[in-house]
Amino acid sequence: METRRQHSARTHNINKTTESSVGALSLPNIAELIEDGEITIGMLRPAGFVATAADEDCSYAMLVRRRGDSLFQLLARLDQAIDKALTLGMFTDEVNR
Repeated sequence: METRRQHSARTHNINKTTESSVGALSLPNIAELIEDGEITIGMLRPAGFVATAADEDCSYAMLVRRRGDSLFQLLARLDQAIDKALTLGMFTDEVNR
């Protein structure tokens, strides 16, 4: 039988500022990409916290979260990187530098 490390339950307080930030966040390139592709957000050792965007044909962007960046800032950068890949053919890879 496999044993797994259990994480303690976390509680999150969402205030009105955070809720309004989420409502104001516009990520049209991510929205379009996830119709046929995917984004992934999480910890990738040793790179750190990363966000990636890809479809079955290619990887559009792989970004590493910068010190002090919020999740919203990382997603905004990912959205911009997807746009750059689709319009200019410039793919961003901050993970495998």
